[in-house]
Amino acid sequence: MSPLVVAIGGTGRAGSSTERALLTALGSAEQAGCRTRLFGGEFLAALPLFRPGAAPDDPGVADLVETVGQANGVLLASPAYHGGVSAMVKNALDHLEHLAGRERAYLDGRAVGCVVTAAGWQAGGATLSALRSIVHALRGWPTPLGITVNTAPPVEGDGGAAAREQCEVQLRKIGWQVAEFATRAAQSRVLAGMPT
Repeated sequence: MSPLVVAIGGTGRAGSSTERALLTALGSAEQAGCRTRLFGGEFLAALPLFRPGAAPDDPGVADLVETVGQANGVLLASPAYHGGVSAMVKNALDHLEHLAGRERAYLDGRAVGCVVTAAGWQAGGATLSALRSIVHALRGWPTPLGITVNTAPPVEGDGGAAAREQCEVQLRKIGWQVAEFATRAAQSRVLAGMPT
C-alpha cells in the first residue's frame, strides 16, 4: 500500500491562502504516489478545545488522531498570528497527545513539512521556528525545507509572477520531500517487520 501523507492546516476563512498553500504541497505528495488526506480550516474550526485527560470521544478528534496515527508523513500549514502558530492549528496538534501511548507515539518516525503564511516577512520566521519546535516536541522530523509565504499584496519590484512561481516550486518541493521520506520510511519499516 502506498504511504499516507496527512495535511493539517488552514484558517477559519474558506479558500484561505494558508489552505491553498497546503493543497499545493499536498498535491505534490499525491503526484509522488502517496495517498493523501486533508484536515483543512473548516475541519479544524469544528474541533473542540483539547482538554488533558479527556477521552477522544468527539468524532472529529477520533478521525484526526486515527488518521495521523496511520500516516507516514505530515504537512502542516499555519498562518502567523501575532508571531505565533494559530490557535486552530495548535489545538489540532495538541489533540495528538492521544497518540502518546502508541508504539509510534505522536509524530515519531514521520517527516513533517512546515509552511507558514504571513502578510509580510516579520512574523513568518518566528512562526516557522515555533512550528518546527512543536514538531520536534512531538518527535517528528521537520523536512530540511520549511517555507514562509508572504501573502501581502504585491508591490512594484517584488518580482511579481516570477516570485509567485518560485513560491509554487518551493511548496511542491516540500510536498515531495515529505513524500520521499514517507515512502522510504514505510519501506524500511516493512523490511524491519515493524508496523507502518
